[in-house]
Amino acid sequence: MSDDKRVGIVLVSHSAQVAASVAELAKGLAGGAASVPVAPAGGTEGGELGTSAELIAAAAAAVDRGVGVAVLTDLGSAVLTVKALLAEGDELPDGTRLVDAPFLEGAVAAVVTAATGADLAAVEAAATEAYGYRKV
Repeated sequence: MSDDKRVGIVLVSHSAQVAASVAELAKGLAGGAASVPVAPAGGTEGGELGTSAELIAAAAAAVDRGVGVAVLTDLGSAVLTVKALLAEGDELPDGTRLVDAPFLEGAVAAVVTAATGADLAAVEAAATEAYGYRKV
């Protein structure tokens, strides 16, 4: 698959710094994953804690390569904001999915899987499987 046809990933957090840091970590652990379009969408337009439909929509548009966009969220209102955008039907690119996955581990799994050229279903499955990661 060509580099411009990778699944895009949006990381939605209530904090701009958390979203950006998780994006940086996920890409770094995936060997840089330069070919994977990843965008953080954290906080509000004014730099406060919260979520912003506008920032999420802009991030999704920025990573869309026509093969799907996986959106991972941190907490409740981030989930609700993405669900509202999906319900609108025209705010997010076609093929955008809200992925039920742990934020950090799911992001790493999604980026690593997207870097292989996998399709949206495989990226979603890998992120979701992160719920089963055992640490002890």
